[in-house]
Amino acid sequence: MVWAPSGPPRTDCLTLLHTPSTNSPKMSLEWLVAWSWSLDGLRDCIATGIQSVRDCDTTAVVTVACLLVLFVWYCYHVGREQPRPYVSVNSLMQATDANGLQNGYVYCQSPECMRCAHNEGLNQKLYHNLQEYAKRYSWSGMGRIHKGIREQGRYLNSRPSIQKPEVFFLPDLPTTPYFSRDAQKHDVELLERNFQTILCEFETLYKAFSNCSLPQGWKMNSTPSGEWFTYYLVSQGVCVPRNCRKCPRTYRLLGSLRTCIGNNVFGNACISVLSPGAVITEHYGPTNIRIRCHLGLKTPNGCELVVGGEPQCWAEGRCLLFDDSFLHTAFHEGSAEDGPRVVFMVDLWHPNVAAAERQALDFIFAPGR
Repeated sequence: MVWAPSGPPRTDCLTLLHTPSTNSPKMSLEWLVAWSWSLDGLRDCIATGIQSVRDCDTTAVVTVACLLVLFVWYCYHVGREQPRPYVSVNSLMQATDANGLQNGYVYCQSPECMRCAHNEGLNQKLYHNLQEYAKRYSWSGMGRIHKGIREQGRYLNSRPSIQKPEVFFLPDLPTTPYFSRDAQKHDVELLERNFQTILCEFETLYKAFSNCSLPQGWKMNSTPSGEWFTYYLVSQGVCVPRNCRKCPRTYRLLGSLRTCIGNNVFGNACISVLSPGAVITEHYGPTNIRIRCHLGLKTPNGCELVVGGEPQCWAEGRCLLFDDSFLHTAFHEGSAEDGPRVVFMVDLWHPNVAAAERQALDFIFAPGR
């Protein structure tokens, strides 16, 4: 917008500036008059604008401004969040299979995967991820994680042979091979209430074994004797769409668990089938930040789980909680007539890992990071 005086045109004022010096008093007077007219017009415009604002409802203006700020903040916050692995079942039914699926199972194909990595650069990578998290959020509550990363090599090498997590050890957590049901009471009770639902979906899946040796979606694990099959719904923090479509109610149930690890590479949920005569070699889990929950679906005689040298037996419809960072093994010594031992396995947070630590660990160990 250009403001011009209502008196003599601006061109006249510019002409006056180039008149001979003998007429300078007259030139100055006319120039000042023109400038006065210009200022009056500008002042009138500003006054009109202020009056327009006053005529508006101030409360409405403030409300609209606040809503606009909240909307911008929400878009920014959502854009920076890590995607959740759980989506609606309807969306999942229509989704295409994720990249990297072989026989319905997610295989790790990255040489830099922290879940499978055993190299000197792992600690530096973890510390870099922790620094990135702290810059985005806060260092508050990160003392134990920082301590663990800083001295990870010492922790992993100096641990007694009974408990040696292979990837990450969080210091100052209570250590015990088995946990009571009260450690994660809500999730334990929820799983047990839905025992029949999970069992029915397993039995539907298991019928496929009569048609072929290894149906689609199942994974065969190496064992010194017997056979051990797993059917993953979530593998290392990533859901397996094809498998979840076949177990929609069980998949839905995972989203109702309060302490299920679903956002980092230490989180799994699967059906585990151990045939008669099978033995799982003694091994350590990757970390002590989780507790592994087994819901017994079929538990014939002669089946045992041994954690830290302590044996326990499964029971149908009941949950068994243990720390798989302890040396552990499982076996099925029953006969062929007894049928397989079947459990629904899901990884839950260790009850002594604080909420702020869980959020940070989800960030540091996010799948693909």
